Amino acid sequence: ALVLVSCDEEEEVYSPKPRGYYSLDMPKKEYKTFESTSPSVFDIPTYATIGADKHNNAEPCWLNLDFPRFKATIHFSYRRVVYNISTYLEDSRNFAVRHQIKASGMNESVIIRDSSKVYGLLYDIEGNTASSLQFYITDSTTHFLRGALYFNASPNTDSLKLVIDFIREDVIQLIKTARWKKQD
Repeated sequence: ALVLVSCDEEEEVYSPKPRGYYSLDMPKKEYKTFESTSPSVFDIPTYATIGADKHNNAEPCWLNLDFPRFKATIHFSYRRVVYNISTYLEDSRNFAVRHQIKASGMNESVIIRDSSKVYGLLYDIEGNTASSLQFYITDSTTHFLRGALYFNASPNTDSLKLVIDFIREDVIQLIKTARWKKQD
């Protein structure tokens, strides 16, 4: 009888608490038009800063969109297309595919905006990768702009997911508003 009574009682089972992460207060989504000497025009978030890429190998019209609050940067590289678009398309694909070693998946979203002659691909790279979001846009004949999101932190999908999704909305806005300046 004692064995049967002891089996009826439910014992509390203890398990360790999962690791916690900091709570983030996201800024309000507001955008401003960015126009510089670069042949492209697009909207950027007001809580980000944009400037020339200071890297030694940087070319003119290469830019960095910094998100200081999140320790994140979108690196932009612009190339003029001169019968070499296939090279730029292949390079963009290769840069995204390089992250598949650590990735758990990669989704591609096609970009088609005929009214502004903006076409391209958005790569969502899942998992603990150095760059979880990359894209390119082009008009297929003259302009090619590539962007890649990087964090100044160790990649950890669990802690960065909210920020990646937040910045992804900014990239979508950038793509929706991108247009090419008229060239002489």
